Amino acid sequence: MDLFFGGNAVWFTVPAFLGTFFFILRLALLLVGGHGDMHADVHGDVHVDFQGDVHGDLHGDSELADHADSSSAFKVLSIQSIATFMMGFGWGGLGGFQGAGWSATASTLFGLAVGVGMVWLLGKLLEGVYRLQSSGTVSINSALGVEGSVYIAIPPRRSGRGSVRLVVDDRERFYNAVTDDDSIESHTRVRITQVNDDNTVTVTKV
Repeated sequence: MDLFFGGNAVWFTVPAFLGTFFFILRLALLLVGGHGDMHADVHGDVHVDFQGDVHGDLHGDSELADHADSSSAFKVLSIQSIATFMMGFGWGGLGGFQGAGWSATASTLFGLAVGVGMVWLLGKLLEGVYRLQSSGTVSINSALGVEGSVYIAIPPRRSGRGSVRLVVDDRERFYNAVTDDDSIESHTRVRITQVNDDNTVTVTKV
């Protein structure tokens, strides 16, 4: 306990534990609950959905930008960045303070450097994911006539947007959707009847 909470070490241990917890939690939600967590966040709700994404929102003319709100995407990225910084700062500072025996000031400066470095590394990793997604982007027009399920409930008669989940060219895709009919609840089977100029699709119940 003294190693983690003795003296000034607590100032590094707390952000290290909190940052690591939230970082692992969000990563687990992306990988397990998968795509869902990030996609829901960016709809106001990620793609950063890392899949569609990083889930996000991260994820110009990319699929992510087409189907996610940029301010929500920034929010997702900011949360992940804060957790990453806290994790890097905490463990870096703790290593300097308890491991190398540095002063609290030197350890703090080292922790800040590690935190910033980890956020930079995260940005590079997300940039790489974005490029991979861009190279494999499927045209929204390929969704015309495809059947899928409602992911986020769709308001009636174009009064708002929901989201649908489809499999297009053997890839799972999420698109913002509207309908000319009554509201359509989540998990309802639908068919894409039209691709709109604003990068949404019009759907109807199957």
